[in-house]
Amino acid sequence: MGRKIAVVLFNLGGPDRPEAVRPFLRNLFDDPAIIQAPGLVRWALARFISRTRAPMARKNYAIMGGGSPLLPETEKQADALRADLAVQLPDDEVKTFIAMRYWHPFTKAAAKAVKAWGADEIVLLPLYPQFSTTTTGSSLAEWKRHYSGPTRTVCCYPFAESFVSAHVDRIMAAHEQAGRPENVRLLLSAHGLPEKIVEAGDPYQWQCETLSAMIAARVPQEWDVVGCYQSRVGPLKWIGPATDAEVERAATDKKNILIAPIAFVSEHIETLVELGEEYRLLAEKHGAPSYTRVEALGDHPDFIAVLAGETLAALGMAGRIRSCAGSRLCPTGATGCPHADVVRTAGHAVSLAAEEEQARVV
Repeated sequence: MGRKIAVVLFNLGGPDRPEAVRPFLRNLFDDPAIIQAPGLVRWALARFISRTRAPMARKNYAIMGGGSPLLPETEKQADALRADLAVQLPDDEVKTFIAMRYWHPFTKAAAKAVKAWGADEIVLLPLYPQFSTTTTGSSLAEWKRHYSGPTRTVCCYPFAESFVSAHVDRIMAAHEQAGRPENVRLLLSAHGLPEKIVEAGDPYQWQCETLSAMIAARVPQEWDVVGCYQSRVGPLKWIGPATDAEVERAATDKKNILIAPIAFVSEHIETLVELGEEYRLLAEKHGAPSYTRVEALGDHPDFIAVLAGETLAALGMAGRIRSCAGSRLCPTGATGCPHADVVRTAGHAVSLAAEEEQARVV
């Protein structure tokens, strides 16, 4: 009998019904990785923000039927990953578990289920391709609160070959469906972060911008390509440029807009409503000839292949933390990276190649 291998998929979670919107938001903003304030202050802010934002958020979730599609999307990815690993590990029993950070199924429930199943090996696999202290870091901290046994952790996979190719495939398919317009501006949108988090050493922005350069190198040379950031919340200064400002600029320049999510791998409110509806209206208001949203990766075969490959690599490594490059990936200044204690810098060929293409990103 082979090993019992548990693969735990981390994601944000989302409210499954209108009544869940406010408690979901409260959980989100009560996370110390999101609001870096003393406990009582954060507790009060989370309740204030969730109360004031809930009415508008419910309207946006209503566009999607009243709740987030994130869980069913993640379940499809989990099923596809399990099927792929079953082929590659025929002597082992592989089971996937979903651990959502802010709504059901919570990380605590996933940890309990993994323990009850009696896994021999546990791989923690974030569905956040880029590492951030606010996403993967928060999910790992939550896991450690509920599970004390040994695990193998995939840190990130922002430059994996099949991850990049899956994005390019989705982008070119959207271009085809739009009728192959010319005079294109491709907006590569990621969730934003407050500048102070990046300045504290979070590697997320560097990973997003390097990925943007890699995608830019693989789409038609005549396209404009712009990396940008969406979903700003609160009064803090956030990293930019802002996606809404870039949509407005592209529309004013009379560009045919293609907009692709590069940090969200599943459809949810930020892709379907923010990118799909709100920014479409903004583009139309400012005269864009066309606006086309690129689908999230979902269960694209190349993306599932990345998840399977990262899982297999994690199982085969000697250490307990794996990055896309098998060792430290980010520059030494990114002290928020889990590999920050490793002295070797990110002098990998993929990083150097991306830097050469950076000039193509507007």
